[in-house]
Amino acid sequence: MVEKESFVTRFMRTTGKVRLIFGPAQQGSLDHPMTEENQALLKSQQAQEKALWETVTRADGSSYIVSRRPE
Repeated sequence: MVEKESFVTRFMRTTGKVRLIFGPAQQGSLDHPMTEENQALLKSQQAQEKALWETVTRADGSSYIVSRRPE
């Protein structure tokens, strides 16, 4: 009995064929410095995240985070 091929397998084969025609996705360099605008954006996002979570440290030195929002 022949098993039906999964969607993922068919999708990967199709994208492999497309890659043969169009080539791999273009990737930029990862070792360039961040722009001032991106640094400011990152700091604001980190501040927003920090406002949502609180780090709790146990006596044994391990830590975990909890939501600051009351349930």
